Amino acid sequence: QVQLVESGGGLVQPGGSLRLSCAASGFTFRNYPMNWYRQAPGKERELVATITSADIAINYADSVKGRFTISRDNAKNTAYLQMNNLKPEDTAVYYCNRVGGYYGKGTLVTVSS
Repeated sequence: QVQLVESGGGLVQPGGSLRLSCAASGFTFRNYPMNWYRQAPGKERELVATITSADIAINYADSVKGRFTISRDNAKNTAYLQMNNLKPEDTAVYYCNRVGGYYGKGTLVTVSS
């Protein structure tokens, strides 16, 4: 069965960086685009970025353009989200997603001084 496991979240100060990972299993990873979503307290879940099966990054949310980079390593069945210059408004639970409605359990990112 499809499994997505996020890791790499934590507490970071404004201006800091984190790299999130999404370990995938149960399907042929290289054939699927992968997404990162996030949900802040009291807000709807929003799409952060997409990495296509051709390894092209698309669909960056306006609020993260120039600061976040999505990538993938098909040999490791893993998607990544590199987050730089983090801001308090980036505080959210970050979820990995595959088409078909598959989400991981999420990893919490807290940006605070």
